[in-house]
Amino acid sequence: MSRTRVHNFAISLDGFGTGEGQTRDLHFGHAGERLHEWMFATRWWHGDEPGGSGGVDDVFTRQFDPGIGAEIMGAGKFGHPGWHEDPEWTGAWGPNPPFHTPTFILTHHPRPSVEMEGGTTYHFLDASPAEALETARKAANGKDVRIGGGPTVVRDFVAAGLVDYMHVVVVPILLGRGVRLWDGLEGIEADYRVESTSSPSGVTHVTFTR
Repeated sequence: MSRTRVHNFAISLDGFGTGEGQTRDLHFGHAGERLHEWMFATRWWHGDEPGGSGGVDDVFTRQFDPGIGAEIMGAGKFGHPGWHEDPEWTGAWGPNPPFHTPTFILTHHPRPSVEMEGGTTYHFLDASPAEALETARKAANGKDVRIGGGPTVVRDFVAAGLVDYMHVVVVPILLGRGVRLWDGLEGIEADYRVESTSSPSGVTHVTFTR
């Protein structure tokens, strides 16, 4: 049976997965790009361009794609507050998004599906985590389903017992405000094998495997 996975999900030391004040130009609010600078420095991120580092961070980022057949993300990852009022909005990830699979947006404002470059097709669902996962699994054709975020969506799927593997990256910054990942998840470590790996970049990779 396909697994449900979370990859490269970065949080601050105080547990925030996104900052406060998200806008069209500030996708992560006042956090800016600080949660993801470790990723931008990897060879995986640079792709065919020269540069980027190998090592621990690169090894973890490369697990993002293999075996994934569909993604589920929240409305806040797809766009800024109010994007549903703009019929031309096709997401914060450009014309060729990095998902390359059927991608299901959880929103109270469904709209027709949108086909993007590179194999990504956005579908819009007003559904519970279990219902969305059932739909995504059908589209994944036996492959795994990635829960892409934001923090509220990841938290909801973990709380519902639907996540088999989760990779969280603890970044050594304090945000102080935003949306926290861990609220309401007290004791989840009892359901997983938890391992942590420190990186020279300063981040800590924490994996939760059911």
